Amino acid sequence: MDHWFTRNVVEPGKLPLLVALASFVLTFLLTRTVTRLIRAGRGPFRDVSTGGLHIHHVVPGVVLTLVGGFGALGALGAGRHTAAGLVCAVVFGAGAGLVLDEFALILHLDDVYWTEQGRKSVEAVVLTAALVGLVLGGFSPLGVDALTPEERQDRATLLASVGLNVLFVVVALLKGKFRMAVLGTLLPFVAVVGALRLARPGSPWSRRAYRNRPRARARAGLRAYRHDRRWVRLARRFQDVVAGFPDRLPSVAGGGGGAAGDGVDRPLTGGGDPAATGRDPAAGGGGPAAGGDERREADGSDPR
Repeated sequence: MDHWFTRNVVEPGKLPLLVALASFVLTFLLTRTVTRLIRAGRGPFRDVSTGGLHIHHVVPGVVLTLVGGFGALGALGAGRHTAAGLVCAVVFGAGAGLVLDEFALILHLDDVYWTEQGRKSVEAVVLTAALVGLVLGGFSPLGVDALTPEERQDRATLLASVGLNVLFVVVALLKGKFRMAVLGTLLPFVAVVGALRLARPGSPWSRRAYRNRPRARARAGLRAYRHDRRWVRLARRFQDVVAGFPDRLPSVAGGGGGAAGDGVDRPLTGGGDPAATGRDPAAGGGGPAAGGDERREADGSDPR
């Protein structure tokens, strides 16, 4: 084990990266624990405010990220594994953990920490940790590590390989598969799968390529629904365990929202997300077809 650690982490100069990743994950978990205690009114922790202004922890996170990042750059000249460099790695990882814990706030420019939109912060943290873990495992961006030294010397082969992988990543993005595209930068086969499969409904690719192809549009919608029904609940349970339950919205008469206390946020208007609720759109009020049948029965008319 010591030999593997020395050969794969210490000798390639990845020890600061490992320290930063550990600091990043630990800071995120500690921050979520503290915020959940504050939310529950337990323990000695309280929100930080000054002059009536609530200070979000993304603020010290930005400061720590800047200090750690610039400090690490300054420590490069002294060697790869100096004490200063490792301290800067710890500071940078802690700052990044605080910043990404409020990624949703930065994205929406609103305090959505305990809302459904706040789940994006957990997704950003998990995705970042996975990418850094892959880099630690020896993966290089865009499949460069799969090339032999001779192929790397051949500029044409190198540019063709990188360009092809970039193309697959871009196509996966256009098809609305953000996670697969990001992971595909280090695992090219993931981007290939995302690029070859049907686009998600509402994605730029779907709006343009499936505009005059109703069958492809219907297949894409059905596949997305089945995928979300299979995986969304598992992802939500994981996010709830790690980050806590989001605020529950009260049910609204006629609004189609979920019952209060079911642990799932739903919009106050409209029929809700069938993938999130696990209902088949074709069965019992889950989709527009069912709603149309109810309206026809209510007014006694049948256009057929």
